[in-house]
Amino acid sequence: MDRRILLASAAGLFGLFTLRWLRAEPAQAAGKFEVEKTDAEWRAQLTPMQYEILRKHGTERPYSSPLLKEHRKGTFGCAGCDLPLFSSDTKFDSGTGWPSFWQPLDDALGRTEDRSYGMKRIEVHCRRCGGHLGHVFDDGPKPTGLRYCIDGFALVFKPSAASAS
Repeated sequence: MDRRILLASAAGLFGLFTLRWLRAEPAQAAGKFEVEKTDAEWRAQLTPMQYEILRKHGTERPYSSPLLKEHRKGTFGCAGCDLPLFSSDTKFDSGTGWPSFWQPLDDALGRTEDRSYGMKRIEVHCRRCGGHLGHVFDDGPKPTGLRYCIDGFALVFKPSAASAS
């Protein structure tokens, strides 16, 4: 009887720790940001999809963003605060269904360790407003070897003057 209680207790504790590690809560960008708004202000400014991604760490369905097929020269910025994040020169087709880039612009992103869903990933967020953008992986092309897998609805695109005409 004592052995069964001990084994059941150990299994229960293991289960609790496993559930805590497999939690479905995404990483939260920590700290103060230059652009801070109330939840109501973010909801009023953003579309429901942008709000879900940028403020609630959601993700869009693969292949659903119009920016996936954006091939003009220009800059991809944060849909929350308009900070320029990526140059079109670093965009590539990763085949994943999300816009992918091999390098961000200088001083554009913050990073947070994300252990949600039983994985260890690096979440990237806008350094100015803290909006969730996606994740970075080490399976990208040269020269960096990185793949910034970004939710397209978290971005706005501004074509360069030459490609706008």
